[in-house]
Amino acid sequence: MNRTQNEKVNALLESWKEDYATMLNRWLSIPSLKAEPQEHAPFGPQVRRMLDTAMQDAQAMGFETRIFDGYAGDVTLQGASDEAIAVLAHLDVVPAGDGWKTDPFVPTRVGDRIYARGTGDDKGPALCSLFAMKAIREAGIPLRRSIRLILGCDEESGWEDMNYYTSHTQMPEVGFSPDASFPLINTEKGMLGIAAHAKVASEGLQVKELMTGERTNVIPGESVAIVEGGEEIAAKVRAYAEKTGLPYSAEITDRGVRITATGIPGHSAYPEGCRNAIGMMLLVLKELGVQGAIRTLADVYGCEHNGASLGIACKDRISGPLTCNMGILHLRNGEIHCTFDNRCPIEADLEHLRDTLIAHIPGFTIDSVKMTAPHHVPEDSELVTCLLAAYTEESGLTGAPESTGGGTYAKVLKQGVAFGAGFPGDEDLAHQANEYVDLDKMILSAKIYANALLRLCAE
Repeated sequence: MNRTQNEKVNALLESWKEDYATMLNRWLSIPSLKAEPQEHAPFGPQVRRMLDTAMQDAQAMGFETRIFDGYAGDVTLQGASDEAIAVLAHLDVVPAGDGWKTDPFVPTRVGDRIYARGTGDDKGPALCSLFAMKAIREAGIPLRRSIRLILGCDEESGWEDMNYYTSHTQMPEVGFSPDASFPLINTEKGMLGIAAHAKVASEGLQVKELMTGERTNVIPGESVAIVEGGEEIAAKVRAYAEKTGLPYSAEITDRGVRITATGIPGHSAYPEGCRNAIGMMLLVLKELGVQGAIRTLADVYGCEHNGASLGIACKDRISGPLTCNMGILHLRNGEIHCTFDNRCPIEADLEHLRDTLIAHIPGFTIDSVKMTAPHHVPEDSELVTCLLAAYTEESGLTGAPESTGGGTYAKVLKQGVAFGAGFPGDEDLAHQANEYVDLDKMILSAKIYANALLRLCAE
């Protein structure tokens, strides 16, 4: 890559800002939430609609595309060799959740900001990558390696998309996922997910309704429960709110006392600055005298996010501390169902953490355990050095590789890292209300991606 080529690519990207915004609005208008499978739509009709739309837009740009039975698709910019650098992004989104000021699936533009679910996670960055590829092609720059944009459809859930994709075609060995933040993340913590249930106690406070959370990897912002009782219980809730300084409310209804705990939502991998409404609810129920399995959860989880009372708190130098999130707490047919989403240091023993956590919730039946190994790419690799150089050249900023508790498609690759599109100091609104992107920063991200791909692929 030479400076003239780079300037030509950047000029093209700047000229396409409104084209980018128009296409992004079209993508954001599709509520690509996972749903019941249908024929040719393994993750539901809206996710399939989103995949088809993305592939049609890429075809209209003149790219070769493939769809893998609705699980994923890819877009190729062919180079002199079939060896490809992969860019892995996803088209599915998490549920909207509470607290939106605008309709989360009707993109709203305010100045150069676009608000909608999926703007930053991950439709906006995915589209940046596609426009970067278009700019490279339109600039006529010869490539020694190919570039392959892989668009998945199940990143927010079980990653069935990547399992299917890798079983039906060869996955490149090297690449990045534009699904995190700059400067670059070369270390992803291990993951330990546990789902469990237990019968609720017949003694103590009786909980009649409690259904909080839709995804294990989301920190719930609100929890509502209905418990038996009247004014005496409501008064205790108000007193507990005053004592703790936490936002609780209590309302007497014809079915009992309706308790609301208001937290601060977020992504389970980044609990700092958030407040889990499930944890808040467990603590107030404990204060009111709940017994049995719900009391156990209050004792071992509460509002902690480091796993200390579960016996699993740990940390290492490279990746930092373990984080723990209870994303789902549902009362069904006399049983309490819960999930634990743990992001674990790369040096931790996942099997030991699993056994320890289970030992701390006696009386619970374990429904499922999912363990994902950590991922690390050396700082001196060609991939890391090229990407950091591109980031510095285009943004004027410097930085070193970082670790994360988040999980991205990067770990699907032998050498994969997470690379943008959030910048240092940006609000992190992934999985939160009022998610947005700044169009100027999206174009800058596209320039960084184009620069990086040229460093890795240009002749």
